[in-house]
Amino acid sequence: MNIVTTIIPIFTVILLGWLARTKGFMSPEFLGPANRLVYYLAIPAMIFRSVSSASLANRFNFEVIGVTLGAVIIIFAITWRMGLSCHVGRKRLATFMQSAFHGNIGYIGLAVAYYHLGNEGLARAGIIGGFVMILQNVLAVFVLQFYGGEFCASRKTLFLKVMGNPVIVSAIAGILFSLTEAQIPLVIGRSLDILSGMALPMALLIIGASLSFESVRLQMGSVLFTSVMKLMILPGIGVMLYQLAGSSPQEYIPGLILLASPTATIVFIMAKEMGGDADFAVTAISACTMVSALTFSLWLNLA
Repeated sequence: MNIVTTIIPIFTVILLGWLARTKGFMSPEFLGPANRLVYYLAIPAMIFRSVSSASLANRFNFEVIGVTLGAVIIIFAITWRMGLSCHVGRKRLATFMQSAFHGNIGYIGLAVAYYHLGNEGLARAGIIGGFVMILQNVLAVFVLQFYGGEFCASRKTLFLKVMGNPVIVSAIAGILFSLTEAQIPLVIGRSLDILSGMALPMALLIIGASLSFESVRLQMGSVLFTSVMKLMILPGIGVMLYQLAGSSPQEYIPGLILLASPTATIVFIMAKEMGGDADFAVTAISACTMVSALTFSLWLNLA
């Protein structure tokens, strides 16, 4: 029952976001600023609030973090090998690979963790997510730089772009603040709570408003394969590695939720800016997001 009451409300709000866009309530002019507000302010406030108030001694699990990162690296290698074997074009290959490992942690993964596991799960997922997002961004920049061919930057610039990600910054800041064992002042804490309350609902509405069902219909075969890699193979590898490492479900479910998250919307932005296949990115994001309603239920039930 907990799985049903977690997944259905989340994807109901996503569907409402799509309906709001089709009815003109969420115009393209609104979505850009709203997305920046959530990405740079609300989501970081939520992550910092949950991680900074957590006891790292109980929540910082190096084993789960390492296994989660290992699963991402494995799917990166598998999709690279498969793409080369199938002679996929350079731009399509870069975006296909990124679509298979770059999950929507900030907008969907953390929402599922919070509504399924509560504040405890959100804190654990926030800590794991900080490390996963660093790896995802490093791999994404590498593959797009290697195959996109239309972007060039120094190593220092790439490092600053990755480490300047607001989700990563807020997770690291939360960890460092937690180590001080200090208490957040009440006024600041309540301000963060208000911003945190806006984060997930707005993020889910924005995800829904960004979906493109028409693009999915036109590239059904390709996106189905990508969805299987992202939503089934990647979390499947994760579960196998968690069990081999001896982690209990209670320990690894936050990491599994992040691995099972659908393709991130930033895949489209990076494909467009760095010479990838932007059209395929939109299709993969839309398909994975829709299908993840079913696959989240599957993985949470199996775990």
